Amino acid sequence: MAELDIGKHCQIDSCNQTDFLPFVCDLCSGVFCLEHRSREAHSCSEEPVQTESQTPGGGTSYPCSLQDCKGKELLPVICPQCEKHFCLAHRHQNDHKCEKLEIQKPRMAATKALVQKIVESKDGSKTKGRRGAKNSATAAKVALMKLKLHAAGDKGLPQAERTYFQVFLPKESKDSSQPMFFCSKWSVGKVVDYAATLAGLKNNNNILTAKKLRLCHPQTGEAFRMDDTLLLLLAHPDTPLYNGGHVILEYLDNECTGLEDVSDYITQT
Repeated sequence: MAELDIGKHCQIDSCNQTDFLPFVCDLCSGVFCLEHRSREAHSCSEEPVQTESQTPGGGTSYPCSLQDCKGKELLPVICPQCEKHFCLAHRHQNDHKCEKLEIQKPRMAATKALVQKIVESKDGSKTKGRRGAKNSATAAKVALMKLKLHAAGDKGLPQAERTYFQVFLPKESKDSSQPMFFCSKWSVGKVVDYAATLAGLKNNNNILTAKKLRLCHPQTGEAFRMDDTLLLLLAHPDTPLYNGGHVILEYLDNECTGLEDVSDYITQT
């Protein structure tokens, strides 16, 4: 997109500041910023000419074009849009209700009306089931916000890579659950190891004959594959697992593929 050419640079070499409503000296016709607008400030090279429009103080007066405003300026303050003179208090478009600014208002109103129409049409097309899905999504966002306040995890992880869960711990644990966060790029195996460390759980997953600590689905009880990543599970259409949701951590026999009953875990909270 091309940059808009608005304003001018102050002609003072040591300043060169861009002013969106620059001041033009009525004597030397130079362009200056607010700080250097007076003749003394920019060492004006031209001598003032005595005219009938000069004020008793010796400077030419420029009255404000805004109705009922009696303000005057010694230097012209011209709006670049409507090209009228204004005092400093009314030099901005909004302050003097610039006639050029009002051209944009119908377009903005039309755009707002179009957006509102689209939103209303989408709301009207939602079925009861979709409204239920929206409520579930809202509840998930609220749960995620609560988890972020108390969850334990690696503080060095970037916020964009954090995935938060309320982790329900094995039945033999003293705590029923703990809020934790993990890197979304981690495998389930790494998540299990890290969660065990945070919760102080015994982890014998490296021992062939021992029960294995597994991460299970909060609704089906199915044990997730240890080499799957959290990103894969969160994106899977058949796996209602989401950031801010629940997972279950439990010891399972080597041949076991999941939990038979998950209600004992979820009802603990």
